[in-house]
Amino acid sequence: MPVPRLSREELKSRLESADPPIRPLLLDVRLKYPYEHSTMKLPGATRMTLDALDRTALPKDREIVAYDSDPDELVCSRVAAGLIKAGYRASALKGGIVDWLAANFPTETKDAPKAAAPEPGSLKG
Repeated sequence: MPVPRLSREELKSRLESADPPIRPLLLDVRLKYPYEHSTMKLPGATRMTLDALDRTALPKDREIVAYDSDPDELVCSRVAAGLIKAGYRASALKGGIVDWLAANFPTETKDAPKAAAPEPGSLKG
C-alpha cells in the first residue's frame, strides 16, 4: 500500500497554520534505542511503540503523521500503512527526525537515559 509522505516543510506549515485541536497528531515511532538515546522530539509529539499501537485509541478526526529516525522511513511507513488500513488519515514524515533536525526546525527536549553510577570499587585499577 502506498503511504502518503509529507516533507518537513509541509508538516511545519501544517503545524503552524492549524488551531491546536486540528493540528496533525505527531507520533514518534522511533525504535527503542534511537528514541531512548535522543534528547529531541518534534513539538507536541506523542511517543508510540509498535506494540502500543494496537492498544491505543487514536482520534479518527485528526490527521496523524508518524516519524522515525530512518531516512528511508521504514518504521513510520509501516505504522502509517497500518493506520490507513484501520481507517485513519495517516502519513509518514519524509526523512524522519533526521531531516527535520537538519533544517533546524523547532524541537522539544526530552529526557535521555542517564549513565548509572559506577559500582563501589569498580574503578580501582
